[in-house]
Amino acid sequence: SPETTPGGRALKFYSSVRLDIRRIEAIKDGVEVVGNRTRVKVVKNKVSSPFKMAEFDIMYGKGISREGSLLDVGVELGIVKKSGAWYTYEGEQLGQGRENAKTFLGDNPELMVEISERIRVAVGIDAGKEGAGDVVDPDDQPLRLD
Repeated sequence: SPETTPGGRALKFYSSVRLDIRRIEAIKDGVEVVGNRTRVKVVKNKVSSPFKMAEFDIMYGKGISREGSLLDVGVELGIVKKSGAWYTYEGEQLGQGRENAKTFLGDNPELMVEISERIRVAVGIDAGKEGAGDVVDPDDQPLRLD
C-alpha cells in the first residue's frame, strides 16, 4: 500500500515534516510527455500547520513551472480570467489551453512580473518591498538539472 511508510514506526514518530507526493497527470506536448502535474499533501508538520495541500507542474529538464503556478493562483484569485480553455489577462489573450498560456507567459517576462506583483498584493505580500522582485525576475534563468 502506498500509505505504508517502510522502516517501522520510528520514521513516523521522529520526523518533523512528512509529505505525501503524488503524480496527478502527465503533461504532454503532442504525444511526448514533457512533465507531471504533482499534488503534495503535508501529512505531518511539527514546525507549522499540517494538512495543507499544493499542486504544481514539474517540467522535465526545467523543474517546477513558475508560469503554471502563476496561472493557477491568478485564476484562483480572479486576476487571470479563464473562459473555457482560453486564459485572458486585462483583455489580452494569453492562449488557448494551459500549456499555450504558460508558453506565452514564458515569452513575455514583463507580463509575468506584472501578474506576479498583482498576486502578491492580492494575498497581502507587499510587492513594493525591496527584494520582492527576486521571486519572479525576468532575467532569471531556470535551474539546469542535467
